[in-house]
Amino acid sequence: MSYGGYDRQGGYNSGYQNRGGDFRGERGSDRNSGYRGGRGGFGGGRGGFGGGRGGFDGGFGGDRMNNLGSGLQKQEFDLASLPRFEKNFYQEHENVKARSDAEIQEFRNKNEMRVEGKDIPKPIENFDEAGFPDYVLSEVVAQGFPKPTSIQCQGWPMALSGRDMIGIAATGSGKTLSYCLPGIVHINAQPPLSHGDGPIVLVLAPTRELAVQIQTECSKFGRSSRIRNTCVYGGAPKGPQIRDLQRGVEICIATPGRLIDMLETGKTNLRRVTYLVLDEADRMLDMGFEPQIRKIIDQIRPDRQTLMWSATWPKEVQALARDYLQDYIQVTVGSLELAASHTIKQVVEVITEYEKRDRMLKHLEAAMNDQNSKILIFASTKRTCDEITRYLRDDGWPALAIHGDKQQQERDWVLNEFRTGRSPIMVATDVAARGIDVKGINYVINYDMPGNIEDYVHRIGRTGRAGTSGTSISFFTDANSKLGNDLIKILQEAKQEIPEPLWTYQRGSYGGGHPRYGGRGGRGGRGRGRGRGGFGGRGRGGFGGSYGSGANAY
Repeated sequence: MSYGGYDRQGGYNSGYQNRGGDFRGERGSDRNSGYRGGRGGFGGGRGGFGGGRGGFDGGFGGDRMNNLGSGLQKQEFDLASLPRFEKNFYQEHENVKARSDAEIQEFRNKNEMRVEGKDIPKPIENFDEAGFPDYVLSEVVAQGFPKPTSIQCQGWPMALSGRDMIGIAATGSGKTLSYCLPGIVHINAQPPLSHGDGPIVLVLAPTRELAVQIQTECSKFGRSSRIRNTCVYGGAPKGPQIRDLQRGVEICIATPGRLIDMLETGKTNLRRVTYLVLDEADRMLDMGFEPQIRKIIDQIRPDRQTLMWSATWPKEVQALARDYLQDYIQVTVGSLELAASHTIKQVVEVITEYEKRDRMLKHLEAAMNDQNSKILIFASTKRTCDEITRYLRDDGWPALAIHGDKQQQERDWVLNEFRTGRSPIMVATDVAARGIDVKGINYVINYDMPGNIEDYVHRIGRTGRAGTSGTSISFFTDANSKLGNDLIKILQEAKQEIPEPLWTYQRGSYGGGHPRYGGRGGRGGRGRGRGRGGFGGRGRGGFGGSYGSGANAY
C-alpha cells in the first residue's frame, strides 16, 4: 500500500530507509526506532534527562537544576547612573485615532478580546495601521499574511508603546510575532553593541524546540536590519552558542537552565537587556523553572520593558507578573477559562488499553487517505514513543519519534522530516512536542491521555491552527478517570459530541470503574510483557508499560 510517495512495503522511493543507522539505539533497527536503554537515558545516570521537576532543560539532572543560579547574586541598580534608552515607538494611525469608543468595543467583542489596565492603546485592524517602519512592514508583506491575528491587533500597539504587558491567547494565535516585530523596532532604536555587551532583547522559552522556532521568526524578520541572534538551549554543544554570545548578538532566545549556565560561567551578561520576553510563561512554571526565571530577571535592569505571554492565566503566573511587571496592561483573547479551539473536531473514544493499537491503526488508515496528512501521536513516556514507532515502522508506516532521549541533531532531523512531509507520522511526548510549530498538522492522536486537562488542550492545539480545521482523536481508559469531568467541560464548551460512556466519569457519578469494562484494569492480556494489555511492560498496559516517573517519564 502506498501513501503519498511512501510505500508501506518498501519505504520511500527516494531511498528514505537507506538513511538509517546513524542514531541507532541499543535495540533499534533504524535511525529513529531505538530506545536508548538503561535508566540514565540521554543525560547519563538516573538524573540524565529530567531527574527532578526542573530537569527538562537539555539534559541536566534534578540536583543540577536545583543548584542552577546559586552563584548568581541579585543585582542592585542605580537607575540614575544607568544609560537612558528609548522604548515608546508607537504613533497612532489616523484611522485608528478616528474610531469611536463604540467602534473599538465592537471590534474587541467581535474578536473575543478583553483588556485591563490604564491608558490602553486602541487596537489596529491591518498592518498599515501598526506603524511599523518600512523595513519591518516589507518583511511582513513578503510573507503574504492577509491581516493581523486578534492578539497582534491589540498586542502590537501595547508592545510598541513601551509598556509592560501581558498577552493571554491560545497556542497558534500569533503570539511570537506579537513580540518579535516590536522587539526589532526596539533594537534599532538603541546604541550599537560594544565589545563585551550582552543582548538587548532576551526571550525566555520553556523548550529547545520552541526556542529554535522563535529564532527562525527573529531571523526572518530581522534580516533586513542585520540583527544578529542566537539560540541558547541545553542538549546541544556549548561551543557555538558561546562563540555567538561573545561575538555579540542583539537577540538571545534561551531556555532558563542553559542561560544561567552561561551567566554563571561569565560567557555573557544581561547588562544591555532592555526588552525582556517570557514566552509560554505558564508552561515554564509548570516545568519547574520559576526559581531560574527569577534568578535571571534579577540580573536585568528594573526599568526594562517586560512582556509576558501565556496560553493560560494561573495564580503562579499572576504572582510572577505582580513581582516583576510595573503598571502593566493586559489583553486576553478568548476565554480565561481553559478551552480548546472551535476549529478542532474532538473525537473521544472510551476504550480499554488493549484496544488502543487497533483503534490507532484504523484512524491512521483513514487519515492517510489524504496524501498531505500530518499526524502527531502523543504517548505518555519516552519508552512508549519508541515502542509505538517501532511497531508502526515494522508494519510499514512512515513514523518517527521525538523525545528527550534523542540527541539534538536527531530531534532536528525528525522535525524536518515531519515538517516537509517525508515522514508524515510523528510520535512524541508532551515536553518534546510543546514548542513544535509545524504547519499542516491535521490529526492529533492521544494514544495516552495526558495527566491534566491543560496538557490535553495544548496537545490538540497542534492542529486547527491559524483558522484551519483539524481533528483530535483521544483514547480514554479507566486509568484516565480523574480527567473525565474536565474533559466533558472542554467538549461541552466547544460543542463537541460526548460519547455516552464518558458521562460515567463525570464527577459525582463515577463509582470506581466503567461498567462496560468491569472497573479498573480493563480486559488486558493481549500484548507481550507483563502489562495488563497492549504491549505492556509493568504498567497498566498499552505500548508503554509504566506511565512512569523517574528516568522514563516524559
